[in-house]
Amino acid sequence: MRDLLRVQNPRSFEMTFGGKTVVLGADFRQISPVIPKGTRQDIVGASINSSYLWRSCKVFRLTKNLRLRALQSKSGVQEIEEHAKWIADIGDGTIGDSLDGECEINIPDKFLLKSVEDPICTIVDSIFPGFRIGNRDVKYLKDCAILAPTLDVVDNINEYMNGYNTAEGMAYLSCDSVCKSDSNVDMLADLHTPEFLNGLRCSGVPNHSLTLKVGSPVMLMRNIDHSLGLCNGTRMIISKLATHVLEAQILTGTSAGTKVLIPRMSLTPSDPRLPFKFQRKQFPLMLSYAMTINKSQGQTLSNVDLFLKRPVFNHGQLYVAVLRVSNTSGLKMLICDENIQSKNTTTNVVNKEVFNNV
Repeated sequence: MRDLLRVQNPRSFEMTFGGKTVVLGADFRQISPVIPKGTRQDIVGASINSSYLWRSCKVFRLTKNLRLRALQSKSGVQEIEEHAKWIADIGDGTIGDSLDGECEINIPDKFLLKSVEDPICTIVDSIFPGFRIGNRDVKYLKDCAILAPTLDVVDNINEYMNGYNTAEGMAYLSCDSVCKSDSNVDMLADLHTPEFLNGLRCSGVPNHSLTLKVGSPVMLMRNIDHSLGLCNGTRMIISKLATHVLEAQILTGTSAGTKVLIPRMSLTPSDPRLPFKFQRKQFPLMLSYAMTINKSQGQTLSNVDLFLKRPVFNHGQLYVAVLRVSNTSGLKMLICDENIQSKNTTTNVVNKEVFNNV
């Protein structure tokens, strides 16, 4: 037996993955790989089906939307099938007349929210009923979220909702500095003052000022401990506040209910628009009443309200947003223009070259 375990295939170095069987899971309808300053061609080329490895792969197709089926009875099979087909058509870009990957599509009335004055107030009252009058049921915070395409809209919603939380809170300020690894660190330190660095808002790092309150839902922005489920994207509820450490309760996954301590961390943004590197020492958290569509990938929620003050701008974003819900009645959309007038159409972006060889 020992000798059998030592047997090696002499041709393994010529074979894909050394001859090992590797299972890859992918949904090409979802958001494409992020390529800083990349063109559409660069983004399509970064997909696995554009790699030389793809010719060695055998494709198996999954045809049932298990996220929708998980919480439904047999009586709603037809409704589920129609909803699943609508989601798949959005992902395939077969709804509307596509023009170079973009098309305007009509949203069924049953999914639409109408806003009269304040769209943020409308969408908050829809998904978190009673929140503004003090009803903060943890179940709602766990199973519901507001999604938006851009970070600035998400920040506005989170600040709005945090303002209605009357629980104990603290404002945490970061410590920002130019990275010492930069060859021009002395010159940059003179040009980029702490006040300038404090004002920068970048994807992947928390803001300079982070106001947290007991009972606020937050999302982890860095991997800390895989064994506890403390990974990038983990959602938690703040349970205690201190000066140098926070206590939070994990909301989902195998470690749901576990209380963990979150320390401050030194984080470096990877935003290609910045001509220099800087470090921000802050708690790796962001409020998650609302989150960006990109950040919501992998989440399963009972209720999702999609706020499209601006339309989606990347392949698969609309598909990912409507795919988050686990039931056919859990999706609502608030679509408005620059004048806060409600609309029933929105933009869908699908780069159909991504589906080549699939």
